[in-house]
Amino acid sequence: MNGSIRVGNLLGIPFYVHPSWFLVLGLVTFDFGGYLASLFPGLGSGLPWLLGLAVALLLFASVLAHELGHSLVAIRQGIDVKSITLFLFGGLASLDKESKTPAEAFWVAIAGPAVSLILFAVFTVIGLSTAISGPLAAMVSLLASINLILALFNLIPGLPLDGGNILKSIVWKITNNPYKGVVFASRVGQVLGWMGITIGLLSILGISRFGSFWTLLVGLFLLQNAGRSAQSATIQEKLTGLKAEDAVIPNSPIVSAELSLREFANNYVIGKEEWRKFLVTDEAGQLLGAIAVDDLKTIPTSNWTTTPVKELMQPVDTSTIVKSNQSLLEVIILLEQGKVTQIPVVQDNGVLVGLLEKGSILSLLEKRAQANPA
Repeated sequence: MNGSIRVGNLLGIPFYVHPSWFLVLGLVTFDFGGYLASLFPGLGSGLPWLLGLAVALLLFASVLAHELGHSLVAIRQGIDVKSITLFLFGGLASLDKESKTPAEAFWVAIAGPAVSLILFAVFTVIGLSTAISGPLAAMVSLLASINLILALFNLIPGLPLDGGNILKSIVWKITNNPYKGVVFASRVGQVLGWMGITIGLLSILGISRFGSFWTLLVGLFLLQNAGRSAQSATIQEKLTGLKAEDAVIPNSPIVSAELSLREFANNYVIGKEEWRKFLVTDEAGQLLGAIAVDDLKTIPTSNWTTTPVKELMQPVDTSTIVKSNQSLLEVIILLEQGKVTQIPVVQDNGVLVGLLEKGSILSLLEKRAQANPA
């Protein structure tokens, strides 16, 4: 999440705290400290707030344990966990990719609430089976309640909450389509979001005693994030079945390695501002490298007729080359992760098909939308 502060690594996973989490830290410290001060006046003026801070930090640890539940199950499935971030409404484990099956997706989703329920049970047993009393008993009771609330809140069946991911996995299993699962769970999340906003507004306006300002914030959170999930899933579904070669730019910038610099300049550069870099191929059409128009300046024009393009050619990073039959969705991920704007597309034998960029993918989707209007 933007603006998050990295606080270290946990089991090899980068761990971040969003600034909004400090609001929770302050509120819990203030509320529970005030509660203890009123309930146990003998604690003095400073100890209740220290205990309130301790509870806030244990809440912090409970949310972290919840996210670790998701993360450890994902890691067992061979999924890398890019980071864990704590923020206003809990935590977020950012996974490198989705689970391969609906069953695996279900176990990743349920793991977090399961950890919270286990912590609820542990704190409840401690409170009931030990002789603790006074402020310590109040702290244990509160932590049990917090973990129960954390589990139940996350089991709400709408994305981006864990319950939404559970619902997604169920719909995925029924329809055999992961994108339909995401869209359905997102729509449920949007409906719940609107309900939360409505209930929160009615409470703020004094029309209803049910709900609060927090209900409004949760509703906004659900509405915004569920909408993003639905939009992303819809685009991904449109990409299903499409391959890299489908989005290659017509008349891609390709030149022969044997072409002279003079021929290159006359036929592809002078009076043509569309491309500043060209892919270079051999006689068989195999990709050899690339040449930048600006590199022409390094060779005197008097030598252009005798200097072939291959003399100025630079190698192409193999990590940015994709196969023509590769999934277009995988290519988009590569474009995003690699921070590149263009990718060469080659056949299995190395023959260059052409150049692909984000704009050509969008053009392809627009053409398909026009050809198949909803």
